[in-house]
Amino acid sequence: MHVREAMSAEVLTVGPDHTLRQAARMMAARGTGSAVVLDPDADGVGIMTERDLLRAIGAGLDPDVERTAAHLTWDVVYAGPDWTLEEAALAMARGGFRHLVVLEGGEVLGVISVRDIMRVWAREKALKTL
Repeated sequence: MHVREAMSAEVLTVGPDHTLRQAARMMAARGTGSAVVLDPDADGVGIMTERDLLRAIGAGLDPDVERTAAHLTWDVVYAGPDWTLEEAALAMARGGFRHLVVLEGGEVLGVISVRDIMRVWAREKALKTL
């Protein structure tokens, strides 16, 4: 199976000037562990994850003052939609992260998470045992 078949195509996007609290609220409302950060003044896209929020708040920073731009990951590892799930899982394991932004031709198509991959693999395993 390929990334395009398992990814979440409904991507939460936030801007670089959103506060950490705003990003956290949007992520919680959508039930997602990440948000793609689009900055028209920067090259590429960034990603804000639960881990980024946890680090900032755990360091005692004010989530109503701190902006996403200061706490996100800009050196994102991107997945292609035609990658296999194994390739995506390997990239996540090597990089120590749980989300990959899926890009095609510079356009964000979706996000794939460890949870997405596990859901597909568990379903495939269950179908094989029937």
